[in-house]
Amino acid sequence: MLNKTGVPTIDLIKSRFPKEELLVKPKAITECYEEIPCNPCSTSCPFDAISIGEDINKPPQVDFEKCTGCGICVYSCPGLAIMTVQIVHDKARFKIPYEFRPLPKVNDVYEGVNRNGDVITTVVIEKVTLTEKQDRTVLLQVLVPIEFLYEFVTIRRPI
Repeated sequence: MLNKTGVPTIDLIKSRFPKEELLVKPKAITECYEEIPCNPCSTSCPFDAISIGEDINKPPQVDFEKCTGCGICVYSCPGLAIMTVQIVHDKARFKIPYEFRPLPKVNDVYEGVNRNGDVITTVVIEKVTLTEKQDRTVLLQVLVPIEFLYEFVTIRRPI
């Protein structure tokens, strides 16, 4: 499916997530499915929770026991292919990279989008973070209904 459409299957997506009981704390989810020479996520992680191995072309692996969900890997990824996820009651809290302007504001309601580009839900912007270290990639914290845990990937301005 990935090679034909560019969209991973639900099974491939779920293979990148930890067991749901680990998501009581935020965890990094990598969406690097193909071999490319890249390692900023592993070199930026202060907890050594992401490893590539000897071959820089291998997709990153997250050690969910070490990962704190800090989000440094999210804004360090040049492919915008990492997010963090945490389950909070009946919602999923995501930290996602965002590089469009104008920036959303806290409490704004945006459309939640899946990997096909389809609007699947509405999301609330909880936090907007941009520090000097982030080099123009904003970290958005959004709340998503839990049923979209494996479908949600980004946001879009309501039209």
